[in-house]
Amino acid sequence: MAGDINRVILVGRLTRDAELSYTTSGFALTKFSVAINRRRKQGDQWVDEANFFDCVLWGKRGESLNQYLQRGQQVAVEGELRQERWEQDGMKRSKVSIEVTNIQLLGGKSEGSSGSYNNNNNGGRNYQSQPSQPNQSQNSQPFDTYSGGGSFEDDIPF
Repeated sequence: MAGDINRVILVGRLTRDAELSYTTSGFALTKFSVAINRRRKQGDQWVDEANFFDCVLWGKRGESLNQYLQRGQQVAVEGELRQERWEQDGMKRSKVSIEVTNIQLLGGKSEGSSGSYNNNNNGGRNYQSQPSQPNQSQNSQPFDTYSGGGSFEDDIPF
């Protein structure tokens, strides 16, 4: 019997600045929320619908990236869905969040957001929160670093 699969990949924008905290044993815990916009048809019109997902990034990567995870920053997040369960005022509650295993900082902030962080020299690097198998894409150059000379007026570069 094959094992179950629990994997999610999202690309969206942070809805608030990341919050860095520490467990009682001193392990770093970074929490943030990502908004994913979805377009769907409602009657004869297309409407935008926002979905919000809470994310948790553990360890040193969360500590070092916390300063860059600001409201409006576009990120790609890969991880696993985790369900928390608790009881509050006699009612059973639950919440699903994403435990981040890989995060990539994408473009800069959206035009309407505040702050001064600009992510122009990220180079498309991935930041994995857990040790994993080497990923070939981590060693490859991003597409925007092509340094071939000349212009391609009529030529297709492939």
